[in-house]
Amino acid sequence: MALVPYEEGGGWAARQLHSPWATFHFASRTIRLQQDWRRLGVAAVVWDAAVVLCAYLEMEGIDLKDRTVIELGAGTGLLGIVVTLLGARVTITDRAAALELLESNVQANLPPELRPRAVVKELTWGKDLDNFPPGAFDFVLGADIVYLEETFAELLQTLEHLCSERTVILLSCRIRYERDLQFLKMLRERFSVAEVHYDSSKDVHIYKAQRGNRKDDF
Repeated sequence: MALVPYEEGGGWAARQLHSPWATFHFASRTIRLQQDWRRLGVAAVVWDAAVVLCAYLEMEGIDLKDRTVIELGAGTGLLGIVVTLLGARVTITDRAAALELLESNVQANLPPELRPRAVVKELTWGKDLDNFPPGAFDFVLGADIVYLEETFAELLQTLEHLCSERTVILLSCRIRYERDLQFLKMLRERFSVAEVHYDSSKDVHIYKAQRGNRKDDF
């Protein structure tokens, strides 16, 4: 969500982050995304956590047809685009500065008949919640949105607002720092949390969270 520089090592990975385009294959389609690291930082590049969550949703055959989904901190839009292609009705959100690039990528990668199913909308965690109906979503998705400690309280407030008893939260992230574990502790104080997938090649974890003690299947 935050539009700040981020250090992720060098070499091939760094070249990918600074490339103006990134290409992926999901839902039997080629997805080509514009990136703009120099102007928008972390919000304008595709991170491994998004790729891993897209692959998880597709490979696990999770039924997203006509489900209502909201993505937080969407960045370039890969996850929201893939979820739309898999049949969901998706609200794709990020902060105002990221929306132009996000909207452009969504429009460029969805066929005309699916574009009405994906809405790009501004959401700053903890601040724009009146614009979103409480508890109205089947899934809340986030990829690599847990990294700035100062946003944790607002992110949790946003999750609590968006979720009903039936809502499934899926958060895909790399555990880089002690503060990331602290967020998971805070999440577990409010939701029932379980790790449902780990990609060892990319060191990315996927956590599923629901209100109370629910452990529903998808």
